[in-house]
This record gives sequence, C-alpha cells and structure tokens, in this order.
Amino acid sequence: MLNKRESEVMSAIYSLCYEKGICLISPDELLTMLPPRKKYNEEQIEKILSELALDNYFELLSSERKGEKTYVISLRANGYAFKRCSVQQRRDFAVKLGWAITSAVIAFLVGWVLKWIF
Repeated sequence: MLNKRESEVMSAIYSLCYEKGICLISPDELLTMLPPRKKYNEEQIEKILSELALDNYFELLSSERKGEKTYVISLRANGYAFKRCSVQQRRDFAVKLGWAITSAVIAFLVGWVLKWIF
C-alpha cells in the first residue's frame, strides 16, 4: 500500500504513461504536475521514484538530455493496475465505514430495547 506522497507521484506518472506505457519526463515537469501545497523537491522525487521502481510499479532509467536530467519510465503490471487498486481501496474503505455505522446503529437499538424491557 502506498503512502500519500507515493500515491500522488504514481498518479502523475500514470496519467503520463498509461496510453503508451512509456514516457520521458524531467524532474521539473514532474514537480509541476504534483500538488503545490506539498513542498516536493528533486531529492524527494528521486527517492520516491526509486522506491516505486523497487515495488515493481515501473522501470526507471535516468539519463541526461541537453544537460538536463531526464527519467525514462516504463510501466509494469503493478503500474497499470494502480488506478484499479486505488478505486478498490476507496470502495473497501466505504464498505468498512458502512459496516461500522450499521454496527453502531444496531448496538444503540439493542441497548434501547433492553432498557425498555428492563
């Protein structure tokens, strides 16, 4: 399961690479795609990218193009399944929340009926 920062970075990469499965992006372009309220820098981005590559979301190659660092990212099976997994996690959370609310209502009703009986 990805943390919030990894999920944001993976979402940006997925939006770039999902059609062809491969993309070429610089750290500056990636920083512009991420939410501005979180202060990302290039070192954090590089660390997150290497962690996602280790988790087999994509294959990561670093290169230089015109003197600027560039990443070549190729999605793998986990990377293609990223959106489906995030939707499934939200659905699982909604089901757990529904069960918690239902259980609380049932417990309240049972307590109310027992008070009424005794």
